[in-house]
Amino acid sequence: QVQLVESGGGLVQAGGSLRLSCAASGRTFNYYTMGWFRQAPGKEREFVAAINWRSSTTYYADSVKGRFTISRDNAKNTVSLQMNALKPGDTAVYYCAAGGADGVYASRRYDYWGQGTQVTVSS
Repeated sequence: QVQLVESGGGLVQAGGSLRLSCAASGRTFNYYTMGWFRQAPGKEREFVAAINWRSSTTYYADSVKGRFTISRDNAKNTVSLQMNALKPGDTAVYYCAAGGADGVYASRRYDYWGQGTQVTVSS
C-alpha cells in the first residue's frame, strides 16, 4: 500500500501561483510513476501532469503545458506541482496518484490516490 497526502491548495487570484505537494508513505515510492489529476464540480476527473520514476520524462495536459511543472524528490518521497499563471478554469480538487505503469493519462491506470486538495482561482 502507498498512502498519499496532498497539501498546498488554496484560494488565489487569476495570474497567481500555487505549489502543490504530495507526500508518500508505505511501499516503495521510487518506482511508481506519479500523476496529478483534477476534478471540477460536475465534471469528470482529468489528467493534469505525470512524471516517471526517474524524472526523465514528464507529461502534461495541453491545457496546462507551459504553466505547470511537475517534479519529484525520491529521497524525500514527495512529488510537487508548481502552478503558474493560474486561470479560473484551473479551479478544481487536485489529486495526487501513484501507478501509471501501463499509461499515464487515464485515471484507471493508477493504483493509489490521495484525498485531494482544493484549488480555487478567482477572476
